[in-house]
Amino acid sequence: MTRNLLLDGQVAADFSHDVWWLWIVKAVLILVYLLVSVIFVLVFERKTLGRMQTRLGPNRVGPKGIFQSFADIPKILLKEHIWPDKVDKGIFFFAPTISAMAAFTMMAVIPVGPQVSMFGHRTPIQLADSPVAMLFMIGVAALGEYGLVFGGWASHSNLPLIGSVRSATQMISYELALSLALVTVFLYNGTMSTSGLVAAQADMWNILPMFPAFVIYLVSMFGETNRLPFDLPEAEGEIVAGAHTEYSSLKFGWYYLSEYLNMFNVSMIATTVFLGGWRAGPIMTTVFKLWGGNPNVGWLPVLWFTAKVWTFIFFIVWVRATLMRMRYDTFMKFGWKVLIPGALAWLVLVMIGKGLDSFVDTEKSGFGPIRQAVDSARPFVLVVFVALILAMLVIVMKPEKPKPEARNEADGFRRPSEEFDAFAGGYPVPPLAGQTLPPSPRAERRSGTAALPIASATTQEAAHE
Repeated sequence: MTRNLLLDGQVAADFSHDVWWLWIVKAVLILVYLLVSVIFVLVFERKTLGRMQTRLGPNRVGPKGIFQSFADIPKILLKEHIWPDKVDKGIFFFAPTISAMAAFTMMAVIPVGPQVSMFGHRTPIQLADSPVAMLFMIGVAALGEYGLVFGGWASHSNLPLIGSVRSATQMISYELALSLALVTVFLYNGTMSTSGLVAAQADMWNILPMFPAFVIYLVSMFGETNRLPFDLPEAEGEIVAGAHTEYSSLKFGWYYLSEYLNMFNVSMIATTVFLGGWRAGPIMTTVFKLWGGNPNVGWLPVLWFTAKVWTFIFFIVWVRATLMRMRYDTFMKFGWKVLIPGALAWLVLVMIGKGLDSFVDTEKSGFGPIRQAVDSARPFVLVVFVALILAMLVIVMKPEKPKPEARNEADGFRRPSEEFDAFAGGYPVPPLAGQTLPPSPRAERRSGTAALPIASATTQEAAHE
């Protein structure tokens, strides 16, 4: 059934009383909120990683290293601007700004709080909203990936190009799973407006009925932000730093800033879509009601929203400190064979459930027993879906058995492998399957020199006799 999108007798987000200068004030507040959050998260991540990995972390600049982020800003700004040879200077210069602008734009449609009084005007703590606001955010997130793609391509260098290609394939793979997970929530709530999604969760957060979609989104957001264990476009041990290998100074700073801004963006989307947005939880609401208060009015909901966002930030840092980088083939197999099929299966189940809800509506027809049977079968369907996802994970992540090699029928032993010259192309290359390296000359010399003293001793004894 279509959910009620009214909250306290009013539309969730009413911008009818806004004036033009109020939009400027909100835009400036968004910039300040994001920049301050990035400054704090830099120290928070380093201190948390240090504690989890038994390291000190920053402890020199300021009390316990809390001013380390303020020292990093002038360090990046004062570095030398390097322009490598043969780069496409126009695209090379504008590519980082594409990523940064997309990262700053996404918060424009995120509701941070309810309607409040701001400079004598009643306005929601949100810059803008739209009936397709969630589609706008998905499109802007995809646009931000073009910054990495253009940056790697414009560098005219092999390693940045590999990083940009990886970024493009990663965006296609994990953006599909992430978008499908969000589509199920849109169908369930009957709206794609961000403020409408928050209002639809007044009674129950979407994380409970849409838990499979939440899990798929939680995994996909690491691929969306290029964070461990999915930071393949920036694999330091393979391609140095990926698309921004050739960047320095402020141009590199835009990439650095956009990565951390995207951490907050995916966390804010998860908070808005699955955790009720700025609305307080049932426990906090009950506590406030005991004292005759309401935790969902005024500026206080900004605190609940920020606390939920930082919970996701802590989870992202925790995963970085715990898991290692995945192999690229395992990474792509996991996206295409687990996440996308799982998101499609859950989408089909949600569509079937919405169709049954509209067909077996007790207010318009007399199918009450059928409706009860459908409601009682929903937990069973959820359990079956989770079991299918776990089965797919086991099948995909199970290591493949090595293929038996050909054996010699005469003696029952393996056939000798084909020898090859590792320096045939002018530089050493590792052997392929079925090939072995020739005996090492150094090992032969060692074995020869080891036999010389024995032979020499025998000769001396014979001569002495």
